[in-house]
Amino acid sequence: MNSAPITTWEGAEAYFTFADKPAVLMLIAALGVIVGAYTLVSMIRHENACYNYVKKKS
Repeated sequence: MNSAPITTWEGAEAYFTFADKPAVLMLIAALGVIVGAYTLVSMIRHENACYNYVKKKS
């Protein structure tokens, strides 16, 4: 099953955005870590609030 339209790799080009700019890559990685940490912290706070609410009702 050979459905690829590419028959030769001559003249192939690739564009790697920010590949030569380590500062931008570090910024993107840091933003990912910050978003992940915020998600984890907000999830824990929400779960604790729900647990305390249910505990107080019973």
